[in-house]
Amino acid sequence: MSTPEHSPLGKTTVYAGRYDPALLFPIPREQKRVEIGVMEPLPFHGVDIWNAYELSWLDARGKPQVALAEFRVPAHSPNIIESKSFKLYLNGFSQERIASDALQEALARDLAAAAGAPVTVTLSAPSAQGHAITDLPGALLDELPLEVDDYGPPKAGYLSANHHAAPVEEILLSNLLRSNCPVTGQPDWGTVQIAYRGAPVDHAGLLRYLISFRTHNEFHEQCVERIFVDLMARCAPERLTVYARYTRRGGLDINPFRSTDPAAVPGNPRGPRQ
Repeated sequence: MSTPEHSPLGKTTVYAGRYDPALLFPIPREQKRVEIGVMEPLPFHGVDIWNAYELSWLDARGKPQVALAEFRVPAHSPNIIESKSFKLYLNGFSQERIASDALQEALARDLAAAAGAPVTVTLSAPSAQGHAITDLPGALLDELPLEVDDYGPPKAGYLSANHHAAPVEEILLSNLLRSNCPVTGQPDWGTVQIAYRGAPVDHAGLLRYLISFRTHNEFHEQCVERIFVDLMARCAPERLTVYARYTRRGGLDINPFRSTDPAAVPGNPRGPRQ
């Protein structure tokens, strides 16, 4: 069954020594989307960007090769891929003799089969340009002087906007996003960027709302979609983008991006915490 409790999460695992696409464990997005009020057609466009820092294989002579891998899973795919199963799958290449182009083809094919939609795969050398560490742009909310005593579950009621004021366009940022794996309870730490145009959003209420994820159990992708849906419902912006950059676990980081703009294509900047 493709439910989180049936995944490899939280279970003793023997690492595969060989390539095996059956290790990938898809989890349907539908149930959680119904819970948070996301229906077809989707109210957003977007992608889940995965970065793998522990990809290695053997060349034709048996010499180990390494690369950084970027995977882009479209938000319209019917499934997410459970992260531990993803790591086990990638580790299976470590003793496989395979050409880099054949490796890239296999990754794209297998991940598309698991996600249910085409997945873009990019491999690059660790020394390649483009891996510089940089902050996401935005006005940081974290220094607001708040008294906080609510750490979950998330409360959309904290969100509000002043619809009597002139519309604004701003980018807001917080490093205080924390949620937990719904199976193991392990913490997931992230930086979230919220860009919008519309009635001015109350900054203090937004920060309280983000902090209220602190004890919440949900996957990265689901948290970002919940934030997007709650902001649209409570603040009704004309345009909205939510982008979370999570710290890595097990050699993988996951960075969900959701936007009202169908043409928006996010970059993949590696943050200081990543």
